Parts: sequence; C-alpha cells; structure tokens
Amino acid sequence: MSRRARTRSAAPRPAAVAVRPAGPCPCGTGRTYGECCGRFHAGSAEAATAEQLMRSRYAAFAARDAAYLLRTWHPRTRPAALDLDDGMRWTGLEITGTSEGSAFHATGTVSFRAHWSAGGESGVMAEHSRFTRAEGNGAWLYVDGDVRD
Repeated sequence: MSRRARTRSAAPRPAAVAVRPAGPCPCGTGRTYGECCGRFHAGSAEAATAEQLMRSRYAAFAARDAAYLLRTWHPRTRPAALDLDDGMRWTGLEITGTSEGSAFHATGTVSFRAHWSAGGESGVMAEHSRFTRAEGNGAWLYVDGDVRD
C-alpha cells in the first residue's frame, strides 16, 4: 500500500487522525478499533497472521499512523520516512485473497482492494502484498507489493 505514500526527507508530519477505541475499526472486521487494530498500533499485541498485519496497516493508513507503518515494514524495503497525503481518506478494505501467512508459515501474501477518496474523487487501489516473519521475534512484516489495475 505504498502508491499513496511518498518518501520524504524534511518537515515533521501532523498528528495522526484520531480513531476512537470504541468506534469501528477502519479495517472492516466489524470489531471496535480498540479490540482490533488499535492494540497492534499501540504495541500491546502483534499480528498473528499476514492478513491481520495487512488489515492493521490499512487501518494505520486510515489513521495516518506513519510510525506503525514504518515499524511493520521490512528493513530491506522500508523507506526512511513516509509522506502520507492529508487529503486522502481510506474508505473501505476488501481482502480478495491470501496465501500462507498463518502462524505456521514464514511468508505469506495478501491481495486486497483499498477504496479511497480525495479532492472530490474516489477510486480503488488493488495490490498483491508480500509478507515475511522478522528474524529474531518472528513478527510479521510487510515486504512489498505489486499494484494491480
């Protein structure tokens, strides 16, 4: 999910958009943000599957939580910083496929469609994302993805 995130080198970012713990999670599971992706963003839990990490990263884009996005990006492909578009609103996530990525795998893929709106326009970004486990602690990390039309 890097098409709408550009690398940057200067000015600090504004604070992330507030997502209420009791409100719906942006990732679309139907659970509250606090019991879903909020716990991953806060660092009190780790995603158990590649799909959970994908959902939590989508929620982080929705909340403009660049620190979480960078923390969950593989060091080999991670940019130095992110420039998230303040006008971009992520409006829905559809998981269209997964491969491996469970607690019993070292790698996994997740295909998704992320709906967005910005400046009076709306669209969909589709990506086939690759994930791997971190050496040492085994946490899931986003490696890269192929944006699809």
